[in-house]
Amino acid sequence: MNQNVNYLAPVAEASVEDRSNFIWKCYAHVVGAILAFAAIEMYLFQAGVAQSMAMRLSEIWWMIFGAFILGGWGATHVAHRVQSIQAQYGALAFFIVIQAIIFAPILYIASVMRPGLIDDAVGVTVLGCVGLIATAMITRKDFSFLRGMLVWVGILAFVGIIFSMISGFQLGTWFSVAMIGFAGAAVLYDTSNIIHHYPQDKYVAASMQLFGSIALMFWYILRLFMSRD
Repeated sequence: MNQNVNYLAPVAEASVEDRSNFIWKCYAHVVGAILAFAAIEMYLFQAGVAQSMAMRLSEIWWMIFGAFILGGWGATHVAHRVQSIQAQYGALAFFIVIQAIIFAPILYIASVMRPGLIDDAVGVTVLGCVGLIATAMITRKDFSFLRGMLVWVGILAFVGIIFSMISGFQLGTWFSVAMIGFAGAAVLYDTSNIIHHYPQDKYVAASMQLFGSIALMFWYILRLFMSRD
């Protein structure tokens, strides 16, 4: 989900060709980020790191959650504020690595639970995100009004997760369903910003934000499928 983007020349004010190039760059980088994420996960599985993390999940859960919060915030902060394209790429690479480490234990557990479970979650995530992105692209509607709702729901979700970790209370299936809806709204919001609000030199930051929202949706779809098995 995108934090508020400060800009002087949004892509919406550029020529049709420049807008088209910017949008294609964003989605090419999102695809590249997903492929890099998958490659890192394959390495973590083959090296036995994912299995080791899964076996120690109860011990390192706080570290994983901290990496998710601090890594995501730090990479986003840097990507939106630096002018150098190299620094933006550095932030994107860091974010991809952090996401891969966070996902490694849950992906290993899912692979052990049932063959094909991960593929099912990937398929639903792809269909959902393609539909949401297509909605934003076809309607050209500005979904920036979603920001306030996303911030407040995000805070409530964060508090709920912290409470569940401290108290041992299980958030359950409906929390996963709600978070899938939250991630879907974030995908709409990020896509809208790509169309309307990002400056042309921030295509790396824009792709990182959308990749993060897609990853969030995949996480909770995977958790939902795992809870049903």
